[in-house]
Amino acid sequence: MKRALTFLAFVAVIGILWESLVALGAWREVLLPRPSSILRYLAHAFLDGSLAEAAIVTARRLFMGYAIGIATGLPLGLLTSRFAIARDSIGVVALGLQTLPSVCWVPIALLWFGQTEAAMLFVVVMGTTWSILLATEAGVRSLPPVYLRAARTMGSKGLHTMFRVLLPAALPAIVSGLKQGWAFAWRSLMAAEIFVTILTGFGLGHLLHYGRELHAMDQVLGVMAMIVAVGLLAEQALFGPLERWLRVRWGLLG
Repeated sequence: MKRALTFLAFVAVIGILWESLVALGAWREVLLPRPSSILRYLAHAFLDGSLAEAAIVTARRLFMGYAIGIATGLPLGLLTSRFAIARDSIGVVALGLQTLPSVCWVPIALLWFGQTEAAMLFVVVMGTTWSILLATEAGVRSLPPVYLRAARTMGSKGLHTMFRVLLPAALPAIVSGLKQGWAFAWRSLMAAEIFVTILTGFGLGHLLHYGRELHAMDQVLGVMAMIVAVGLLAEQALFGPLERWLRVRWGLLG
């Protein structure tokens, strides 16, 4: 609570300073509108339902692509951590693809799937899977070798060792990778929504794109603020409690 209040106070001070500079003519309002103009846009978009509808559409696409990324990245990460041939093939490919900006997947998605939901889902999955794979691999490979030797001594082998020993032990590092994968999923989805125009649902990225087309800077900055707010909410509601539980569970907190 104290952290949230400090952040809100900081935002309020920045907003007041920003409003004052615009009022004094420090820059053209068409290029950087007043915070009050941005708040008016957000209030109007919220009241007419367009903002909430866009947020729901974006959240649905995000969670679907993120879930597929986890379901793909975790097993592949465990595989590359255990077998050298997989590490030298899949691991190297993943390392290279992770450096590829998410927007680079958009042309391929459009050529393969057209202006469809599948194109957006493809971009999100490709932007998410590789970071989760690499985080899982790094987390498992950083475990003390005594864990694996103890598991083998007690008769553990194969999938039992992978999913009942290595995966739980590497969970703190994997959660950090999941958090990073969430950020990559957000970026990938925004790139997809900006460039892929479909009629099955307009997300936050579409509102951002249309704000640019209409030269409505208050809409552009308002949607950006909404994207940041959703990201902070996910951090506090999902990953924050999970990371705190892991620190307590692993004895990193009193």
